[in-house]
Amino acid sequence: MKTTPQEQHGDVRRLVLDAAISLIESDGAESLSMREVARRAGVSHQAPYHYFKDRSGIFAAISQEGFAALAHAFRQVQTDGTLDTTSPAKAGFAAYLRFAREHVGHFRVMFRADISGLSSHPEAHECAEDAFTELLNMVARTVGHSADTQDALTFALMLWSQAHGLATLFLDGPLESRMGSRLETEKQVDAVIELAAHMVSLEAREQGLIPAQY
Repeated sequence: MKTTPQEQHGDVRRLVLDAAISLIESDGAESLSMREVARRAGVSHQAPYHYFKDRSGIFAAISQEGFAALAHAFRQVQTDGTLDTTSPAKAGFAAYLRFAREHVGHFRVMFRADISGLSSHPEAHECAEDAFTELLNMVARTVGHSADTQDALTFALMLWSQAHGLATLFLDGPLESRMGSRLETEKQVDAVIELAAHMVSLEAREQGLIPAQY
């Protein structure tokens, strides 16, 4: 079968993944097909099958890549000086929302049990577990290491659900339509993050869990 110039000179797997991510971002996950991905990637119709058995394989690869990036975003908060100027809870909220806004295609796949591939692709599942571990680490910096496992999990789920809800409303919901200018939207999002982080920290303090330095 004749190859395209892109196949001859490019990383075809990367071209296919980037095309799939772009397609999901613009048209949603349901729009993804192997043929359309190949067309957008500028490769032959059969090229994607050399790297992915079917579209479920593409979804799993997107999930794996997304969770790896999310874990990195959480870890970066620990090393870039952010925690010198803000609370771990606020830093975690901000990192999650920033990730969602910068990786829309990934975000729309990673948390959907029907397409994420976490149950059928061990590598994707491992990356998801790594990201959740980093979330628990963020919680430990918020509530301290004295919290028992159940309390830590409760805080993690609360942080996750609030951050995920805000991200979903921003990307696929009515949030932007209820705001004015982009500047006003950004200010409102920052205010919500600030309030949510304050509530988390306040509850931790009331339970005697908050680390002394915060």
